[in-house]
Amino acid sequence: MVEAGIQKADKSEYLQCIRLSWTRPYILRLALFAGIGGLLFGYDTGVISGALLYIRDDFPSVQRSTTLQETIVSVAVAGAILGAAIGGWINDRFGRKPSTLAADLLFFVGAIVMALAPTPILIILGRIFVGLGVGMTSMTAPLYICEASPAKIRGALVATNGLLLTGGQFLAYCINLAFTRAPGTWRWMLGVAGLPALAQYFLVMFLPESPRWLYRKGKKDEARDILSRIYPTEEVAEEEALRLSIKEEMEEEGGVDDGNVFIRAKNAWRNRATRRGLVAGIGSQVAQQFVGINTVMYYSPTIVQLAGFASNNTAMTLALMTTGLNTFGTIISMGFLDKYGRRKLLIISLIGIIVSLYSLFAVFGVAAHEAPRINQVDTIHFGINTCSAYTTSPNPSRWHCTTCLSVSPQCEFCADAKNKLRPGACLGANVISKNACHGESRQWYTQGCPTRVGWLALIFLASYITTYSPGIGIVPWVLNSEIYPLRHRGICGGMAAMANWLSNLVVSQSFLSLTEAVGPSWTFFIFASFSVVAIVFIALFVPETKGLSFEEVENMLKECWVVRKREKINPPANISANVEQPAKP
Repeated sequence: MVEAGIQKADKSEYLQCIRLSWTRPYILRLALFAGIGGLLFGYDTGVISGALLYIRDDFPSVQRSTTLQETIVSVAVAGAILGAAIGGWINDRFGRKPSTLAADLLFFVGAIVMALAPTPILIILGRIFVGLGVGMTSMTAPLYICEASPAKIRGALVATNGLLLTGGQFLAYCINLAFTRAPGTWRWMLGVAGLPALAQYFLVMFLPESPRWLYRKGKKDEARDILSRIYPTEEVAEEEALRLSIKEEMEEEGGVDDGNVFIRAKNAWRNRATRRGLVAGIGSQVAQQFVGINTVMYYSPTIVQLAGFASNNTAMTLALMTTGLNTFGTIISMGFLDKYGRRKLLIISLIGIIVSLYSLFAVFGVAAHEAPRINQVDTIHFGINTCSAYTTSPNPSRWHCTTCLSVSPQCEFCADAKNKLRPGACLGANVISKNACHGESRQWYTQGCPTRVGWLALIFLASYITTYSPGIGIVPWVLNSEIYPLRHRGICGGMAAMANWLSNLVVSQSFLSLTEAVGPSWTFFIFASFSVVAIVFIALFVPETKGLSFEEVENMLKECWVVRKREKINPPANISANVEQPAKP
């Protein structure tokens, strides 16, 4: 993106990024050091899904309480909401660099607290610190890279932050898998996150402040010195374009956005074009969460267990597939986003998501129907380890594996030794019962029941991720960087990010409770239904912004919701001669 409009990406943009590694390593180093924030963001969302399996094993209170499990996962999201709000103020007041350093310190402290936590309460406290850091870095990292990158390769450099984010999720699953047999398991998984945070803290110390922020604060000499390291000496027009663009932006803000944050938000909603942009931007961010993505990212090993794979190690190995596909999909989006457009990718993505989720609904329905029954003789065989709810039930002959797991948080299923699909035992949820089950070479099920269709659940889970990441996984963030007028861009982007985090909190906090209340099958049905609503919303209210300048987007939204006929609008005369314009269609 350039200051006057959207610059279309092409293959040469990515080739120039590759050449930077030896022609201008300073730029690439700047993007990678700042992009560690995206890596931390991705690592946190991925690591908790595997760590939760072992936290449940170590703390019986967590195992028995679905609400406590959801709180451990989602409290970081609540912290991220506050972190994003605080980070916005720190970015504007003190700059991008101090905001990054503060985020690293919070993340490091949170990782250490979690690693040493003797109780679930301290794990939750550590998650709050980590959430604050994640919220700050999620908005600071792409902003810093965008403002400190040359215009010709800015799109590709900013995309590296998204790639590092999904790469961080993949790394988290690899580390989870590596520590499955180490003493302390989840403590290592959560604690090791402090190392990249500490590394980024010291690396960022050697990075400059954003030249755009320095210009806004009147520190022109410092800004020019940084720009001289970013641009070749012959590209002085870039520096002049930046200066004039910021001058124009500050003049527009002075007439419209005076006052506190509430007045600025009110002014944004009163403007027709901005209001339509907010509906599209906030709606797409909410849709991104309500299609259920973070139930997969936060709980994928649990979902694998719900599909009938009992072992924690097996669950994390299979769940590693989801993050690998997510990373692959992000790479695809980098090549197709400017070729096929935002709107088309969103619709294609949601079609794939709807098919995958309804398929998961059917698969989990079949799995619940064929759940093994409870064998009364086999259960009594374990003596005092028998589930108390089963022994006092008026109709124990009607019990099956699903009943055993759902009727009481204190009951779990021990499969038959020869054939896991045959009737098994319903035992108390404790270490003694688990060891007794394993002592007879049986499998111990805590989340889902044995089934013959578990592999189908994995296939549709993979198709869900594959269709999610290139479309609705990345497009809402791109859309929100393009759809707002210059004078309202900061406040509108903040409102959209808050909507995303709040939706994330609702979904992550309710998934396990919803699964417990209606079962995994109907939970996926609910997410599929939300996806149907999302595709209708996008078809009606989300415009295509590919190749349009900010002025074109604003004028389009003044006239209609969805672009039908594009007319080129010349950028402001004071910078048109200095900034490269998008190619004509």
